[in-house]
Amino acid sequence: MNNKIAIVILNWIGRNYLAKFLPSVIEHSSEQGVKIVIADNNSSDDSVSFIKSKYPEIEVITFNTNHGYARGYAL
Repeated sequence: MNNKIAIVILNWIGRNYLAKFLPSVIEHSSEQGVKIVIADNNSSDDSVSFIKSKYPEIEVITFNTNHGYARGYAL
């Protein structure tokens, strides 16, 4: 059986938090099959461009509106 693990981080104007904590998430999830996804809740900062330029291996999902915490994760 092949287990798949995804770490999904909901982001909203969190570029500073991503810069601070994302390296640790990557380091501690380096096992084969672990996928990191950032779901961006229509940030007005440079979060998305930061992720795409610094961490191109991370999938980024962008929403065109801020759906809040619960709905942001549900989408």
